[in-house]
Amino acid sequence: MRASMDDVDVAIVGAGLSGVGAAAQLRRRCPSTSFALLEARQAMGGTWDLFRYPGIRSDSDMFTLGYGFKPWIGDQAIADGPSIKRYIEEAADEYDVRRHIRFGHRVVAADWHSDGARWHVKAETNGGETVIVRCRFLYLCNGYYRYDQGHAPHFEGQERFAGPIVHPQHWPEQLDYRGKRVVVIGSGATAVTLVPAMAVDAQKVTMLQRSPTYVVSAPGRDPIARLLGSVLPAAWVYVILRWLKAKLQGFFYRRARKDPANARQRLIDAVRDELGPNFDVETHFSPRYNPWDQRLCLVPDSDLFEVIRAGRAAVVTDTIAHFTETGIALTSGRELEADIIVTATGLELLVLGGMGFSLDGEPVDFAETYTYKGMMYSGVPNLASTFGYINASWTLRADLTAEFVCRVLTHMRDRGSEVCVPQLRAGEQDMARRPWITEFTPGYMQRSMHLFPAQGDHEPWINPQDYQRDKKMIRHGRLDDGVLCFRNAD
Repeated sequence: MRASMDDVDVAIVGAGLSGVGAAAQLRRRCPSTSFALLEARQAMGGTWDLFRYPGIRSDSDMFTLGYGFKPWIGDQAIADGPSIKRYIEEAADEYDVRRHIRFGHRVVAADWHSDGARWHVKAETNGGETVIVRCRFLYLCNGYYRYDQGHAPHFEGQERFAGPIVHPQHWPEQLDYRGKRVVVIGSGATAVTLVPAMAVDAQKVTMLQRSPTYVVSAPGRDPIARLLGSVLPAAWVYVILRWLKAKLQGFFYRRARKDPANARQRLIDAVRDELGPNFDVETHFSPRYNPWDQRLCLVPDSDLFEVIRAGRAAVVTDTIAHFTETGIALTSGRELEADIIVTATGLELLVLGGMGFSLDGEPVDFAETYTYKGMMYSGVPNLASTFGYINASWTLRADLTAEFVCRVLTHMRDRGSEVCVPQLRAGEQDMARRPWITEFTPGYMQRSMHLFPAQGDHEPWINPQDYQRDKKMIRHGRLDDGVLCFRNAD
């Protein structure tokens, strides 16, 4: 069955943190603009609705993970998943976004029609209906990974294991791990969150890692927020801390990249201070790569180190030979006994939500395009997407992207333009191509970088992953820059 919704000015794909923020910005900055949010799931929240595993929480502070226009109230710097979901829902209600969300609409394709300057966005509903949404501008806020499945490599013999094998992306609601032996495969943000959370009720939790990750502790409640909150209004505290945290994130990142040896030693020494001189920090918490070649793992209030010290959790650094009926056999000859195995083995990335794109029926291969300021793409009209930071909070860049889209829409309205498209200038067709993300080497990124748009070698054809540089380029850069072309429909 085929149906069609009314035309809208803007179609936003995804009603998670980015999508709800984008819609709220439209309400604030472009109040006369009509829009619809197309959300595949039956609830808003995105990541914070999908993931339900024990201990799910933010992996960066809420003063920068929160929206710039909606203060995160209180001194809780590291928030649990349900609290973040409620925060997103509050923003949706405060800015009257909820009524614009079309739940159960999974976007599968979009075709640009030059005649009329409209995207025809194809969505499939849970009831099997196909819906076409026509919009002047298409705004993708559907994240960068697959929701239907995580990265789940096959382990030899895993069919023999007698207990449940669980991926955190699809956590069984009724999973009972009380008094059980649990092995968590992985060493990233999900693993270091799961281990202390499960260790509260499990008999023993073992984090099995092929190689170590940098792990750093931070207060779950911010002492500066508590101090400022005693003398200043909550909204002022949020503005001050958002500015301060963003500055500090950038400072420590640049310092670590400039002097990686010193940064590495400081991080490892901090773990040694947590676990004591008798713990084998060199084996289990000394990565082979430099800090920020991969994202640092944040643990609030040293919770991971606390359960290790208490003997309720352990870290094993080894490789898997095969699964057995009762656990995992390692290449070293050791066997880890387990009642439950959790495969915290990462994500599967998707380019622009895995949708099919075409221009007047001709397929678009985004790997052949250049990115314009990390949010638009050469030769592709009236389209922007949100991709956050790998070295800071996602929302810092999501906010900048939403501001820019609102500026573009206002500019188009004021000058009567129907089309906005980044175009390579003379001589730029042979510009050097660089990966979408540089100097960042986790497996989930490396597996998919060849599918992403390329960066060029100069502004605005870059995705710098630098908040301070982005603010100058995105917030304060000219729209009429000779690259972003505004015109009427063909």
